[in-house]
Amino acid sequence: MIVEMIQSMLAPGLMISACGLLLLGMNNKYSLVVNRISLLNDEKRKVLNKYESSDDSISDNVRLGSITKQLDKLVFRVKLVKNAVLSYTIAVALFVFTSILIGLKHVLFADSSGYIVMIIFLCGMILVLVGAFFAAYETIRGFEIINLEVEVDN
Repeated sequence: MIVEMIQSMLAPGLMISACGLLLLGMNNKYSLVVNRISLLNDEKRKVLNKYESSDDSISDNVRLGSITKQLDKLVFRVKLVKNAVLSYTIAVALFVFTSILIGLKHVLFADSSGYIVMIIFLCGMILVLVGAFFAAYETIRGFEIINLEVEVDN
């Protein structure tokens, strides 16, 4: 009975570990995007100060426009990363809850069915899928920002 309980708790445990890796990657992305926003805001302030103290330069106007577009897209990317992180985090909570329920089921309710446990586990898996969609969409949007940066330099 104990071996069976441990075996049934293994799947949620593996998903907790997998989500931990996904969260690590998304938190890294979050830090990079926030850092990029900070750098662009700093550059925008410098361009605006330069713009106010001298004649308007076409290249300054173009760069300012590019920075503004990039900042808008980066803010949207941060929201996508936040949604992915929230999905993964809630999924981890559901997997932990599933493991607890499996343990309680085996200890307290040996004869009861595991429908509730299965539903909670499936909700966790759905949230992992939702997080993966947010992460993929965020990657696509990140490519658009790179195109904006390259456009200005050409």
